[in-house]
Amino acid sequence: MNESEIVFLDGLQSRWKELKFAFKTLREMIVGFRALHFIGPCITIFGSARFAEDHPYYTMTRQAAAAFAQLGFTILTGGGPGLMEAANRGAKDIGGRSVGCNIQLPVEQSPNPYLDKWIRLEHFFVRKILLVKYSYAFIVMPGGFGTLDEYFEALTLIQTRKIKDFPVVIFSKTYHRELLAHMEAMQKEGTIGPADARMFLVTDSIEEAVEMIREKSIKPFGLQPKKKPKPFRFLFERG
Repeated sequence: MNESEIVFLDGLQSRWKELKFAFKTLREMIVGFRALHFIGPCITIFGSARFAEDHPYYTMTRQAAAAFAQLGFTILTGGGPGLMEAANRGAKDIGGRSVGCNIQLPVEQSPNPYLDKWIRLEHFFVRKILLVKYSYAFIVMPGGFGTLDEYFEALTLIQTRKIKDFPVVIFSKTYHRELLAHMEAMQKEGTIGPADARMFLVTDSIEEAVEMIREKSIKPFGLQPKKKPKPFRFLFERG
């Protein structure tokens, strides 16, 4: 957590400090919007920063990202190491486009080396906005608090119809076994409905995930190859 967030979350501040924080946040969002305006339709992949290259989850993530990139999507991640790196690397393996939204942490998280474009952000909530804004599918790989936070954020936005019914895919039935059991318990208790439990696919099959994305992203949203918007030179934009 950076200093501005610590001050903001410390409770009531002066009107001037809160106004400065609001403008600083707005500036960060505008910079993000400008930087990512031309990245094209994306698939966002969430996953832990803690799995090394020799881990099976790294291999699975890299292969899945390559398959999604072959469909024509830009692979968008948090831009860090571990499974984020694996996803960006998978896109690069097949010549696809790879983008990261990196976050500044007390122990600096460096952007991984497989990014065509990346931006550095101070606030997690701004990063989550950007990871959702440009995505037509959300892929959940094994991860920790941050991964689950991003996963449930996406589900909540779909459930409440704040975003469209984009596909959500959870990889690794074994890793997520207890999480899935808890969601079954939530359904039994009535805190989520039967339809909510059908909002995501749990699989170990890349082919099954690819087919879902074809059916629920490419077809309904018409994501066929099309002419990209041209940058406006007077706004100093670059494609």
